[in-house]
Amino acid sequence: MSEALQSLLDLLDLERIEEDIFRGRSRSAVVPRVFGGQVAAQALVAAGRTVPADRHAHSLHAYFLRAGDPGAPIVYTVDRIRDGRSFTTRRVVAVQHGQPIFHLSASFQTYEEGLEHQATMPSAPDPETLPTAAELLPRYADRFSGTDVLERLLETRESVDLRYVDAPPYGTVGEVREPRSQVWFRTNGKLDGAVDQPLLHVVLATYVSDMTLLDSILLAHGRGGWVTGDVVGASLDHAMWFHRPFRADEWLLYDQESPSASGGRGLGQARIYTRDGRLAISVIQEGVVRVPRQGLRR
Repeated sequence: MSEALQSLLDLLDLERIEEDIFRGRSRSAVVPRVFGGQVAAQALVAAGRTVPADRHAHSLHAYFLRAGDPGAPIVYTVDRIRDGRSFTTRRVVAVQHGQPIFHLSASFQTYEEGLEHQATMPSAPDPETLPTAAELLPRYADRFSGTDVLERLLETRESVDLRYVDAPPYGTVGEVREPRSQVWFRTNGKLDGAVDQPLLHVVLATYVSDMTLLDSILLAHGRGGWVTGDVVGASLDHAMWFHRPFRADEWLLYDQESPSASGGRGLGQARIYTRDGRLAISVIQEGVVRVPRQGLRR
C-alpha cells in the first residue's frame, strides 16, 4: 500500500471518545476549508461503527451547514435513530468550535434477495488509455488561480487515481460544452488485510464522490471552477444510494451530468459503475455556484 493511501486511511480512521462520539482530524484541501468529501466520509465511518457488521450502508443524505476549519478537530456525535429487523438508521452531527458544520443521516440493511434491474452503463474509454493526474494537471498550471494550486491538486491525487475521459472544466475555459463529465477512479493501491472491509470501500467512494460532481455545471457555462477563480462555490447537500457491492481499489466509472442551474445553485447527478458494467452507486448533489461579486456571502 502506498504511503499516500495509508495517509488517507489514517485520516478516515476516527478516534472514539465515548460510545457514540468520535473525533477526526483534517488536512489541507485545494480550497481553504475542509474538503466536503472528507467530512461526509468521516461521518459515515462514525455511523458505521455503531452498526452490526452484517448491515451494510445502502444510502446517505447529508447537508453541509458551515465551512470546516482544517486546523481544528471535528467531533462526530452519532444518534441511534432506529434498529429494526432489516434496517438500521443513524444520524450524525459534525461539530467544530461549538457549532454544527455537517449533518448526515445514513441507513444500513441486512442482505436480502429481491427484484433486479439497472440502467445500462454508458460507453467510455479504458481508464489505462487516459492521462494520469501527474500527466494532465501540469498542462493547465498557467490557468490556476495561485502558484500552489497545482501542488495541492497533485497532492489530493496521490491517494486516488482519478482520470478524466474528456478535458476537465479548467482545460476548456470559455468553451461552452454539454453539461456532462466522466471520470474513472480507484485508490492508488490495493486494500487488503484487516482494512479490507465493506464499509471502507463505501467510505472511500463517498470521499471521492465530492471531487468532481459539480464539474458538469461548470462545463455548461465555460467556467474553469474554483481552481481558476472564475466561480466561487461550495457543496450544499449530498445524497448517495449504494446499490451493489464494489471495490474502491478497482476502476469505477463516475458518469456525471447537470440537469439545472439557477438562483446561484447548481445540481449535479451521477451514476457510478464497476468496470464490468454493474451499477454500484447513484449520487445527487446541489451546490452554490456563483460568479464572484463583491459583498456576496453564502
